[in-house]
Amino acid sequence: MSTAVVIEGPGEHRLTSHEPRQPGAGEALVRVHAVGICGSDREVYQGNRPEGYVRYPLTPGHEWSGTVEAVGAGVPESLTGRKVVGEGFRNCQVCDRCHAGETTLCTDGYEETGFTQPGAMATTLTLPARLLHALPDDADLTAAALLEPAACIAAAAIKANARPGERVAVVGTGTLGMFAVQFLKAGSPAELLVVGTRRDREALSRQFGATDFLTLPHSRLRSSGGTPTEQLPGDFDVVIETAGSASAARTSAALLRRGGRLVLTGIPAPGADGLDPTDLVVRQLEVHTVFGAPPDAWAHTVRVFAAGLLDPSPLVTHELPLAEFSQAIDLVGSGDPKVGKVLLRP
Repeated sequence: MSTAVVIEGPGEHRLTSHEPRQPGAGEALVRVHAVGICGSDREVYQGNRPEGYVRYPLTPGHEWSGTVEAVGAGVPESLTGRKVVGEGFRNCQVCDRCHAGETTLCTDGYEETGFTQPGAMATTLTLPARLLHALPDDADLTAAALLEPAACIAAAAIKANARPGERVAVVGTGTLGMFAVQFLKAGSPAELLVVGTRRDREALSRQFGATDFLTLPHSRLRSSGGTPTEQLPGDFDVVIETAGSASAARTSAALLRRGGRLVLTGIPAPGADGLDPTDLVVRQLEVHTVFGAPPDAWAHTVRVFAAGLLDPSPLVTHELPLAEFSQAIDLVGSGDPKVGKVLLRP
């Protein structure tokens, strides 16, 4: 039987029968292969998602992979049967930001698959075909389900503009951090430092290309009491922050040389330490932020994945059937260091 997860409201969900919606003009119907769960899905389930960034009742699932089963009018028939992943942001395509390619800044308002529009925790997903990115025929669809978070980091890597021979660093050792290591490694850095709170992530960081690994006390990245910098190495050209913790931004800035480039991707809880504006001005630091992934970042991600330079597979630690949604949510929030990326299979 075709099934779907529906979150009725905070803390309330049900497994329901699912009827595929045939694609209309400009749309495609995708048979979902796998869907990932991340912290934002837990926010949706727990009711912690910021107002305006979720709409109940909702079928969640914004990290997914699948195969196109049917297309609507105006969509090339050649797309049928292709392995695909898809962008989440449902941009208007006509505002000035969309025309500039900055679709995550669409001025028509926020709409995203799995948050305000039906997501992929179902047997099928119907969405605008323009959001799809085709994969090679031999692509690993299980690994490809993680290309959405990878695309967010691709956006960070593009903004960081790291050049061969530069000294680069990643703050945070979760899924985003491990993707950041892989993207930066592909650019041939002279040094690639990873900073985190878990020594057990060192081996994986080095497997992905890190040349050095620094463990800070948990309080140094998590507390809101400030981040001492006297023990941190400095003079890095580029830092990508992925931790989203209370003082991670300050830790990241402290690693930079004068004129260095910082990209923030994490979203900390309210009350987190901010960057020191005096430090930013005096050291002339270049700061960028990322929320979601525009089309160029998606295209870059698929290209790097197809070339074998991006390997999400080692990050997947659990695969569960869709019916075990609640168990999967509990795993993601367990804090168990043995839990990496959790996938659901319809």
